[in-house]
Amino acid sequence: MLVLTVIEGPEKGKRFELPVNEPQMLGRSSEALPLGDQAISRRHAELTPDRGEWWLRDLESQNGTLVNGKPIQDRVRLRQGDTITVGHTTLAFGASSIVDEFDMIELLKPGEMATSVDATVKRQPDRPTTANGQSTPAEQHALEHLRVIYQVTELAAKSITRGALLHGLLELIFEEFQPERGVVMLIDEKRKLVPAAVKNRALIKGREDDRIQVSRTILLHAVRKGEAVLSTNAMADPRFSSGDSVQSMRIRSAICVPVEHRATVFGAIYIDTSATDQTFTQEQLQLLHAVGQQAGIALSNLHLHQGKLQTERLAAMGQTVASLSHSIKNILQGLSGGADLVEMGLKREDLEISRQGWGILRRNLDRIAGLTTNMLAFSRQRQIEIEFTHLKPLIEDCAQLLETVCEQAGVALIVDAEDEVPPVPIDASLIHQALMNLLTNALEAVPEGSGSITVRLHYEEPDARGPGSPGEVHVMVIDNGPGIPKDRQASIFEPFQTSKGVRGTGLGLAVTKRVVEDHRGRITVESTPGKGSTFTIALPADPGRIIDPSATRGPAKQ
Repeated sequence: MLVLTVIEGPEKGKRFELPVNEPQMLGRSSEALPLGDQAISRRHAELTPDRGEWWLRDLESQNGTLVNGKPIQDRVRLRQGDTITVGHTTLAFGASSIVDEFDMIELLKPGEMATSVDATVKRQPDRPTTANGQSTPAEQHALEHLRVIYQVTELAAKSITRGALLHGLLELIFEEFQPERGVVMLIDEKRKLVPAAVKNRALIKGREDDRIQVSRTILLHAVRKGEAVLSTNAMADPRFSSGDSVQSMRIRSAICVPVEHRATVFGAIYIDTSATDQTFTQEQLQLLHAVGQQAGIALSNLHLHQGKLQTERLAAMGQTVASLSHSIKNILQGLSGGADLVEMGLKREDLEISRQGWGILRRNLDRIAGLTTNMLAFSRQRQIEIEFTHLKPLIEDCAQLLETVCEQAGVALIVDAEDEVPPVPIDASLIHQALMNLLTNALEAVPEGSGSITVRLHYEEPDARGPGSPGEVHVMVIDNGPGIPKDRQASIFEPFQTSKGVRGTGLGLAVTKRVVEDHRGRITVESTPGKGSTFTIALPADPGRIIDPSATRGPAKQ
């Protein structure tokens, strides 16, 4: 039976057996193939059987789906040995024995290593020499080496996870060296060699035997001595004498090279072939050794990057806790003050004092409810549920919710909506929250007694801003408040940036920006100190012609 095995990610080692004739959905809310990786969408990808073959398609997920390190656009056919990357998780597709054969490989003691080798490459191989003015074989080999190393470097630059890097590397090695079997072995935290990427050409050709057996002696020689090893006749090689599978598979030639960088050895790359007309050469040994060194550099960079991300994540967590603690403390102080007034009014049987206290309590309850809603929206990546919705009734509902507060503060709230605005594909509840954040900010910014807030709805026809520009629906929230200083306009959409003092949490605009960009729209601000601000949300009216969300900006045009 075919299985999906998690070989990289939070649930490493988890396996799913694939039934013969039932489609399987992969995602966080899937019952068939559930994964807890938060970078994976609830409905991320679907695997479908068709006449004995399995096909994979992405379900318009947030972060996309990769097969063998490459993003997929359409439905693709899976082959045994392929890897599927979703979020931070990489899964291997194939029979379980592809990985099982390596479960018992452990490091041997130094006395168990054989010493005879056909050829080795030291850590610093000699460079090929060339004749002036002539294209020599050495020069040709050097150019070939350069081409392959460039491909490895390009792969390392694009890979964001270790699984994607190693499986992409193995694909490149198979294309260049044409082996029958290959594996990348890495040293784990228990100092054992374990498979990190495996490929067997026999599976692609439909053969029954899908096992890969690797000589532990050869692996240890490469790992401990830092030397690349070439065996031109594995069946007669004494280093393979104890391996019955080597004889049964009739392995003819094998190469094993260390994966290392500076003083750190990460593991080894092993390839072999049983073809009688194929023998790996000294030049291929040197090339694969160079590939192993480049792989070591790439793994080292990934480790450094992950360490940096962890440091930044902890720093962000500390900032978040500090900011939220400050906001919650202020709200609690307000609640305590309101409760004291209510209690005083009850003791004195003075209803007016109790009303004042209840007003303070109610305002702070609203603040903590808004803070909780924004915290949930900001911290959790929600899958939006799109429906074509008319925005005018949604805007009028937001205005009605603030009508009483505006009347009490003496603030005019005006809705100026065009009648011929088409419905737009949105998640109405999320856009409602985004508009409420903008309107609440405007209400807190304008002066009492003379404040004015206008919500304007406008439809911009396709090609209005130039050929090819999409049709857009614009929602503008305009206020006559003090405006935003120019030095703050660039940072107002960042979390925990607030100018409201104890009244603000700094999450409202950050949440609004995320909601708008999740709808593939943009939000901009134009503000002049002393003259007010205008926030504009632009949403695509046609889902087939998408707005560039990178156009979200803080500073106004000059």
